[in-house]
Amino acid sequence: MKLVNFKSIFVLFIAAMLLLAGCSSSSSKKSDTAKDGKVKLRFATWDVGSDVDLQQKMIDKFNKSHDNIEVTLEAYGSEYDTKITAGMGAKDAPDIMYMWNYPQYKDALEPLDSYIKKEGAEYKDNFYETLWNYNSADGNVLGLPVGYTTHVVYYNKALFDKAGVEYPKAGWTWDDLQAAAKKLTNKESKVTGFAFPGKPDPYDFEMFLWGNNADYIDKEGNLKGNLDSKKSIEVFDMFQNMAKQGIAITTEGSGTTEMKSGKVGMFVYGAWGLTPFKEAGIDYGVVELPTFKNGKSVSILSSSGISISKNSKHKEEAFEFIKFWTNEEANKERIGFELPVLKSVVKSENLEQDEMKSVFYSMLKKSDGYTPASFIVDDWSEVSDKLNDVFESIFNPSTFMEPKEALKSAAK
Repeated sequence: MKLVNFKSIFVLFIAAMLLLAGCSSSSSKKSDTAKDGKVKLRFATWDVGSDVDLQQKMIDKFNKSHDNIEVTLEAYGSEYDTKITAGMGAKDAPDIMYMWNYPQYKDALEPLDSYIKKEGAEYKDNFYETLWNYNSADGNVLGLPVGYTTHVVYYNKALFDKAGVEYPKAGWTWDDLQAAAKKLTNKESKVTGFAFPGKPDPYDFEMFLWGNNADYIDKEGNLKGNLDSKKSIEVFDMFQNMAKQGIAITTEGSGTTEMKSGKVGMFVYGAWGLTPFKEAGIDYGVVELPTFKNGKSVSILSSSGISISKNSKHKEEAFEFIKFWTNEEANKERIGFELPVLKSVVKSENLEQDEMKSVFYSMLKKSDGYTPASFIVDDWSEVSDKLNDVFESIFNPSTFMEPKEALKSAAK
């Protein structure tokens, strides 16, 4: 599943190139109408390997069924952001492109609200409501949802069985998780009950604050009084205390390596782990995120969409293609590596009855109405870097900085 959650490595470069986009007078020469009368469209993907092969087959199918449009695939892989930004700066961006960071690229993308409206209410309603918030910016829909993942708790069934602990169920609490983690932890066998990143991505970690009725910021983007609120501090205290008690370990990465080792009972992750853990021979289950007292079970989303360049000369044809790319047949084609975004496909494929995938859809419904701070704060990359360092100081066993003081300092 190729849903990205990139760090803001290219932010300064992106900002500079988007600024150039407003000054450049060049125009795309690659996206035009050919002598054969077909409209030529360029489509950029960040995927690699077999995923690109599947995409090419889908594009070939589209091209054969459309006499007036021909789409060419451009696979950028790890250079995706660099090439997309350069193309936008030169006003030579692909007509169609995969998209994730809408707040950063919004000025170079075509608003799709009017196109969607023409399709009728049923068309938009077939997509899960939660997804639109993650494919929009400044009140405009800038991409059609393609794939997504919510976050859930993965747990090692074998370790639960050995410790005589019941498997977690929907509706459980963080107190329940900690109680299970304590029973699972065994110093002699070097098993730890729970694992979480020692330097968590602020984008992901915000969901835990939401679950405790807190936020990083208010609607105006202010950290003070929000990041350092009582409810926020409670969340950081809980995670730090689990590490201090030894019932949780902090990891350098997401925790997948530790989960695969068979020495960790539980950790939080997206649908990316479904296939790898199965291939690794881990007997695992997944369950909804726990709730806080008087709180909720709510997840951040990692969502991918497909967008149209504002400078495309053939936007109507481009929308025709992205409709194809997100239709029922396309959703079913990608079901092996992406969670479908259409309700009709989830129903026809009985995914809400699937033992594993149904949990991600349950979390999706519970997570509607939340807007990540990254969609509100203009200088999110700078804020994110700041928070990243603060979070590390709180969770690093060599420092274990007092959350209240650390967050108060960060909120200034």
